[in-house]
Amino acid sequence: MILSAALPAVGQSLSWEEVNAPVPSVSQMFDPEQQTEIIVRDGEIFVRTSCKVTVKVFSILGQLISQKELSPGLHRMKFNSRGVYILRAGTLTRRITL
Repeated sequence: MILSAALPAVGQSLSWEEVNAPVPSVSQMFDPEQQTEIIVRDGEIFVRTSCKVTVKVFSILGQLISQKELSPGLHRMKFNSRGVYILRAGTLTRRITL
């Protein structure tokens, strides 16, 4: 079905992992108040933050796919399926097309 194309495949695990390597800022959004940055690169979403922040990923239909409180640092989520997602990190909200 076309509507399920934006949802992760059954058994696909969407989880955040901490990353220690530098990531070039290609497509980004920055919130100076929370010191939080969103970077999208090659089917991956990176969130760099200097404080704890709750990150939620929604399908384009508004279904919650992932929710996690991230500690300060750089975190990455890999997507195996293409689609349009909504990412909310603290007060930042961004539509992401992968």
